[in-house]
Amino acid sequence: MESVDFILTTDRCLMTNHHGKEFLGFLGTGPAIGVPESAWKWLACPKMKTDNMGRPWEAPYGMRKVEAKLIDEGFKAAIIDPDHLAPHLKNAKALMFSHHDYFAFGPPSSTWWGITKQEPVNYKSFQELINKPEVQEAKKRGVKMIAGGPSVWQWLWREDMIEKVGIDTLVDGEAERVIGKLAQMIIDGDDLPRYMYVSGEDVPGIEDIPDIKGASVNGLIEIMRGCARSCRFCSVTLRPTRYYPLEKIEREIQVNVRAGVKHGVIHSDDVLFYGAVGILPRPEPLIKLHKMVKKYYKTIAWSHASLAAIRFSEEKYGLISKLSEIIYENGSQNYLGVEVGIETGSPRLAKEIMPAKSAPYKPESYPETVSEAFKIMHEHNIIPAGTMIVGLPEEKEEDVNRTIELVDNLRSYRSILVPMFFVPMGYFKNKDWFTRIQLSPSHIELYKKVFWHDVYWAEDILNSFYMKGPVYYPVRMILKLFLRVAKRRMKQVEAWLESQMKA
Repeated sequence: MESVDFILTTDRCLMTNHHGKEFLGFLGTGPAIGVPESAWKWLACPKMKTDNMGRPWEAPYGMRKVEAKLIDEGFKAAIIDPDHLAPHLKNAKALMFSHHDYFAFGPPSSTWWGITKQEPVNYKSFQELINKPEVQEAKKRGVKMIAGGPSVWQWLWREDMIEKVGIDTLVDGEAERVIGKLAQMIIDGDDLPRYMYVSGEDVPGIEDIPDIKGASVNGLIEIMRGCARSCRFCSVTLRPTRYYPLEKIEREIQVNVRAGVKHGVIHSDDVLFYGAVGILPRPEPLIKLHKMVKKYYKTIAWSHASLAAIRFSEEKYGLISKLSEIIYENGSQNYLGVEVGIETGSPRLAKEIMPAKSAPYKPESYPETVSEAFKIMHEHNIIPAGTMIVGLPEEKEEDVNRTIELVDNLRSYRSILVPMFFVPMGYFKNKDWFTRIQLSPSHIELYKKVFWHDVYWAEDILNSFYMKGPVYYPVRMILKLFLRVAKRRMKQVEAWLESQMKA
């Protein structure tokens, strides 16, 4: 077996393609509900196909970038599936972990954990990885342990785990300009820094960012980095904006297509910002992008888009209509999935913590912008997962009530709403956790409203758009079973709450 000096890996909840349906990955952020945990894990994170060396067919995109950078700089590196680590670790010099949510402190996971009081599947899955005998034995032999990825900040809240796992270095930020230096230090036997923070001067330019060399999970390809909205709760806005040229994007799509990937996700923190002037979308680069992507992929999704950009693009240019024509051309697909950040229905909070989130519209009219964007998406078969932040540091009861009003106004638009506990990132990095306080009656009312909204539209989406065809029949059945169980339990909870109020 070919020797690998630098092994990159993650646990099963990320080393998977979620049956080719990215949204199913959200289920991995919660505990098993209504079905056995083994069935839940199969539904959220089935095992990935590998070659005879244990290299996965598809791997998380960020890990593919680090793998490519190490290879380009002359190091022997490879992403290895977590079930195939043992033979590679015998000769490895370093094991590099990456994760989107190491200790389930992220917004979806911490919300599930806070409500159910049960450990999320992704938390348990990472614990299984770091407790594998081959991982512990490798550390004893002196193999260096490196942790990076978007949730590396979580190790700073769990310093006990740094010692337990034996993490030598935490890499915080975009790694392309620092990972080679770290690898060389390991080769040379130099002392490693405990913490490497990628500051503004170390942020990679386009020329520093390599093309991926293996297929990414669900054909995800990055089109830009950074965001100009400057929301105070978000860490992405701390990075400069950089646009990938179309040729670079096309090369990465071709890597996926050659590996047999036929469906893809266009990734950015706001897809409609690609080629923008400041925060104002421009039709030409977006139309060129989508025409190029659809030459290769049968179906696509957007990872994220902002609601103000959706509204502005359609009202100013009819751009959502034009992009829909490209996306749905020849009947290749009949809907588009995307995650959008609602955050709050309170104009006061919108003005206080995310004044540019509604631009070019006024923060005072933010709820109107949300409703108009949802209407536009509904009319164009764009199905959003709308995230909301519950428990922001400045939040008051009236703010929660305004969010409840917004949820009522969105009832007629096909969507899944996802309220999540506040997590201290970006400007709020040192704020206290919302999970330390109790949900108020208005928070409980908000969650109830969201639940019945989601159940109604989840059934419609399953019946009309999602998981069509016989190959997805088992997945559809488990999802429908989950919805039935969830509705029954919610009715029991509502009955209990009503009895408590009367007591």
